[in-house]
Amino acid sequence: YQKFRHALPNLFFTITTVVVNLLFAFMIVRAADNAVVHQRGLLYLVHLPFWLFTLVGLMLLDLIGAWLIHLVEHKVKWMWKFHVVHHSDRFVDTTTANRHHPVESMFRAVFTLLAVLVAGTPIWLVMLYQSLSVVLSQFNHANITLPAWLDKSISWLIVSPNMHKVHHHYLQPLTDTNYGNIFALWDRFFGTFAFIRDPKQELEYGIDLLMDEKESQQIDRLLAMPFKRYQPLKGSKFSE
Repeated sequence: YQKFRHALPNLFFTITTVVVNLLFAFMIVRAADNAVVHQRGLLYLVHLPFWLFTLVGLMLLDLIGAWLIHLVEHKVKWMWKFHVVHHSDRFVDTTTANRHHPVESMFRAVFTLLAVLVAGTPIWLVMLYQSLSVVLSQFNHANITLPAWLDKSISWLIVSPNMHKVHHHYLQPLTDTNYGNIFALWDRFFGTFAFIRDPKQELEYGIDLLMDEKESQQIDRLLAMPFKRYQPLKGSKFSE
């Protein structure tokens, strides 16, 4: 595939994601500062040593701010129509990581704010999580093939490339698995984990909609996609 042409819409959505995150940054900073001042949130229910405070904080941010909103986007029809822009990419690589419709970016920012309020995470911990999220989302979307034993071993701790490739398969039920962003344990714990031995041979990226490769790279079509009627293929998500 033509990497530069493929990357253009994804870079556009990366910019819109950054803009949305900046718009929500003030509220997130205020919520984090308020949590520290008033000792509010799950992290303050019991005294935790620094390393455990950090780990639990990262896990709560990942659970609520990433895994939970991802699950909701797949289960709620009108939210799925925005998230489908991410899944419409026919060639998953590092540029796919931030391929989010601006409205979906708002969903995710709201759940990040919710995670901060529930957990009571200080802003330095939010920034640490976001930094790790950027790096690891690039890693698990990367068009790379690790040795099978290594990828499988990694997937017990963090979301590996093969684990996330399964999520980008164009048909259910695999699309509705492996919602994790950083930590792989949420999918294993909640029963949404799926594993395929050789994703490169068995999977096809994209969505089960009538959208060709050219359309999946047109920014105007992608922005308008959630607001148009479409006919899912028989047996696909939300088909009648």
